[in-house]
Amino acid sequence: MMKHLLLIFLFSSFFGLAQHQNKLDFIRGEVSIEPIASKKMIKGGVTYWFKVKQDVDSLFLDAKNMYFEESYLNDKSIVLNNTGRTISIKKAFKKGEEYKLELYYTASPKQTVYFLGWDDNIDNNEQIWTQGQGKYTSHWLPSFDAMEEKIEFSLLIKTPKDVRAIANGTMVIDPYVEDDSITWHFNMQKPMSSYLLAFAIGNYNKQELISKSGIPIENYYYPEDSLKVEPTYRYTKEIFDFLEDEIGVPYPWQNYKQIPVRDFLYAGMENTTATIFSDGYVIDSTAFIDKNYVNVNAHELAHQWFGNLVTEKDGNHHWLHEGFATYYAYLAEKHLFGDDHFYWKLFNTAKKLQKLSEDGKGQALTDSKATSATFYEKGAWALVMLKDKIGDRAFKKGIKTYLKKYQFQNVTIDNFIEEMEAAAKVSLADFEAKWLKSADFSSEDVKMYLRSKNTSINKFYSLDSKVIIFEAMLVEDEPTAYKMAFLEKSEKDLKDSYWIIALQSPDRKIRQKAIQMLGEVSENENVNAMKPLLEKLLLDESYVTIENTLFKLWITYPQEKAKYLEQTKDVIGLPNKNVRLLWLTLAILTNDYNGRNTQNYFKELSDYTSKKYGWEVRMGAFQYLNQAIGLNDDSLKSLVSACTHHSWQFKKFARNLMNDLLKDEEYKQRLIAIKKELKDEELRYMNTKLQE
Repeated sequence: MMKHLLLIFLFSSFFGLAQHQNKLDFIRGEVSIEPIASKKMIKGGVTYWFKVKQDVDSLFLDAKNMYFEESYLNDKSIVLNNTGRTISIKKAFKKGEEYKLELYYTASPKQTVYFLGWDDNIDNNEQIWTQGQGKYTSHWLPSFDAMEEKIEFSLLIKTPKDVRAIANGTMVIDPYVEDDSITWHFNMQKPMSSYLLAFAIGNYNKQELISKSGIPIENYYYPEDSLKVEPTYRYTKEIFDFLEDEIGVPYPWQNYKQIPVRDFLYAGMENTTATIFSDGYVIDSTAFIDKNYVNVNAHELAHQWFGNLVTEKDGNHHWLHEGFATYYAYLAEKHLFGDDHFYWKLFNTAKKLQKLSEDGKGQALTDSKATSATFYEKGAWALVMLKDKIGDRAFKKGIKTYLKKYQFQNVTIDNFIEEMEAAAKVSLADFEAKWLKSADFSSEDVKMYLRSKNTSINKFYSLDSKVIIFEAMLVEDEPTAYKMAFLEKSEKDLKDSYWIIALQSPDRKIRQKAIQMLGEVSENENVNAMKPLLEKLLLDESYVTIENTLFKLWITYPQEKAKYLEQTKDVIGLPNKNVRLLWLTLAILTNDYNGRNTQNYFKELSDYTSKKYGWEVRMGAFQYLNQAIGLNDDSLKSLVSACTHHSWQFKKFARNLMNDLLKDEEYKQRLIAIKKELKDEELRYMNTKLQE
């Protein structure tokens, strides 16, 4: 009976939501919020204005686990039906009438709003940020999970005085300063879907740029990262100007902002005018060659047209977001780094997609449950092949018409195909069948395309990958990707003598591959020839090369461990502190190196597991401690906290490590002993684990 009643309730709720979305037109929403960090709570209010397009007897909004203090319809108090997931008003709404709905509420979101650093007693480490993609904004704002309801939003955010708020749109007036707080006011000028509403709060400075078309660009950074602004945001203006020219439709919003945050769930998120991205991409110039923000930068910016200006009707049309953003990011990289970079990138994604297809794991682009590899890489390939089929002129014409016709609206794949068919004056039924509806990847078509477009790829397909061509290949004036492709085909056949030649390559990736493939010293007849080459690479302009070289030298020449540690003692590395974490581990394990500081090194390495660091740093520290040294009690407490972390990647890693440690009776007893120091979610988690 309960199941039957639940089905009736769900049906009536969803029917009501769909009904009002078709018959009510929400025009504007004015949002006012005050995050209460100490309680991880949002205190808010929102006023919506809407028109009635057709008679309807109810109004629904999505609102997850909210308490409503007051609510008014046209300034008259009303009673809401609050299910914990939606709120509704039963009323006869007549065609042509206009209404104002006011809601005042509190929310304690379990997701979507993330409060970081408010409980660690570290200055300038506090952040609050949102991630609402999909249908999650309704965890902090009564709104619309469906992408089809587009509204012009304004957002007032009250924060403590020592932090800054950043949100969608333009800051319309100067912040209002009170004794211990500031209120920030942002305004959007065009309608947008609720899932793209976002804010970030933290300690930030900003770099200001202006695009060729006059759009203000604001790049935010932590005050201590002023020297990282240029490499982090390198090429931002060039990417912006290129995309406007290439797409053929002016940037559709009033400004653009980029905000790094700690422990973000993804690489980046394209909130309208306000991309939030992982501060793991905040880098110095040395890190730029190993890990940079360029592709993510271009991808999220492209979404401002594909996803934000025109928005998919539902998940069945997700290709219209991710495939397009991936494709235009590839084009931006082609503009910056050249044709070889572009075509070899396509070559490598094609290899991955071909393997998935051969393994029976291929998916159609019309499959709403497809993986990222399908929506992103196969989606980009579909556009590459569409452009090749209909020609550059028709392709650009169709894109431009599609964006202008459906701007600030929702679209389907059929809408897009219709515009491209009209522009090209051909049927695209065959293209749809092969590239959108089929789970297979058309490898032969891709191979023919790549061979016709790039001479080095054509040459690669023509040559046999025998060892005899290896030495000549290393000195040829060919793209690094070309050489790497040969190495991957030939590596099992290559002896150390060939890898020693590769250590001298001018190409960074070749050198890194050579370090990885060189054998153990005790078995390596070329140990003396290797040494000066490796020592030179310890000064390489790549943190990844330095990391790999340090370990290879340390393990290969044990009598000189201390010398190599001295040479690298001040190197931190990438944002994940790759070199420093390795260095600390090796310093601890080196018996005759600076023994008086061994405990300090262990303390520093253990400290990197704590909540004040990003999850990538923490995960690296946990790995080194577990594999080489062991975890102290502070690290065990940090591991427990990691098991309840909001990042699924880090949480999965931590829980797997916890499972392994609990198999060891000594670790298990130590974990039992620290239970008394745990609180709330962490204590509940450990109680569950220990009961098992």
